[in-house]
Amino acid sequence: MHNPYYPARFAVPQLSRYPSAKDINTVRTQFKELDMRLATTAIHVGQDPDPVTGATVPPIHVTSTYTQESPGVHKGYEYSRTANPTRVALEKCLAAIEGGAAATAFPSGLAATTAMLATLRPGDSVVSYGDVYGGTYRLMETVFRPWGLDARFTDDPDPKAFDALIDKTTKLIWLETPTNPLLRVLDIKAIADVAHARGVRLAVDNTFATPALQQPLTLGADYVVHSSTKYLGGHSDVIGGAVICKQAEWAQPIAYYLNAAGSCPGPFDAYLTHRGIKTLKVRMDAHCQNAAAIAEHLMGHGALSKVIYPKLMNHPDHAIASRQMSGGGGIVTMEFKNGFAAAKSFCERVKVFSLAESLGGVESLVNHPAIMTHASIPKEIREARGVTDGLVRLSVGIEDTQDLIEDLEQALG
Repeated sequence: MHNPYYPARFAVPQLSRYPSAKDINTVRTQFKELDMRLATTAIHVGQDPDPVTGATVPPIHVTSTYTQESPGVHKGYEYSRTANPTRVALEKCLAAIEGGAAATAFPSGLAATTAMLATLRPGDSVVSYGDVYGGTYRLMETVFRPWGLDARFTDDPDPKAFDALIDKTTKLIWLETPTNPLLRVLDIKAIADVAHARGVRLAVDNTFATPALQQPLTLGADYVVHSSTKYLGGHSDVIGGAVICKQAEWAQPIAYYLNAAGSCPGPFDAYLTHRGIKTLKVRMDAHCQNAAAIAEHLMGHGALSKVIYPKLMNHPDHAIASRQMSGGGGIVTMEFKNGFAAAKSFCERVKVFSLAESLGGVESLVNHPAIMTHASIPKEIREARGVTDGLVRLSVGIEDTQDLIEDLEQALG
């Protein structure tokens, strides 16, 4: 069986589903010789022609099981909960675009986060920045804290603040960057240095930036986590998640959890996500162009007290974003001077934008975090972190820029 994370044409010796670090290094050397950059990698890795028909796009394998020649003698697959060729093709691509050694696909972003946290043990602690997706906060506080995990949050992005919360029980630092919804950009390299100096691993949720704009593993992170529902899938038609590991052996407990707990995506979902990734680079270029234009246009608008976008000069982390990210992303967050009443009116008046959960699709969306994505965070904690009732998050799509600006203007009244 060829290495499941790189194309068969590299003629790699037979490997297990999660190959050794030695094997991975050999494969990586061959892979880099092709000098394939992200846009090319996203299209070609995991896209081997079908060996039976020559089909350029591999077929979707909808089987649940696989016929064996003899007990335990098979072609690398035995049951689709454990592995499925369509899912493995996606995992090849995910590992390649993030520069990782191995990837595991999940049926949602929260399923991927759950798998990461499930590798810890009762009594362990995890340190996280406070501005996180509401579902991540809920998972840590209401599912894993009763189970025995100590989740510690800092509202200070300084790496020293993370260091201050680490003790002998700490096994993981968890980051989102840019954060959701306040778009703080955390210094991955500096926090990775803090983590590794204390014997702790670093996981980065790269959903907002994607590998098109930021590659955490090259900056020192040990794991990358995605809600592939968002920009990777890119079309608001599939739910998914992923964990990508810097070292192949680190994927083994994550894959074990997937198989043991049954948290596996179906082949159609894997196919749709993989198809979406092929256009990731061109879509992210368009998202960034539109979002930057909208952020600049909204600056100083009379109805708004704040416009947040990482590439604006007034952003508190502009310097970090400039060196860590190749673009500002597709999210713009704004706060209304007149609070909830003005935010509510705006959300009801948009026409090209849709008022909806989620983000990262080709269509533009408006979200009210306090009521929608971050409602699971207690109001006093949420507001102390800056997620007020007057805050609105824009997921800027790839429509015509002027149409989007005109829609925002009429909605702002």
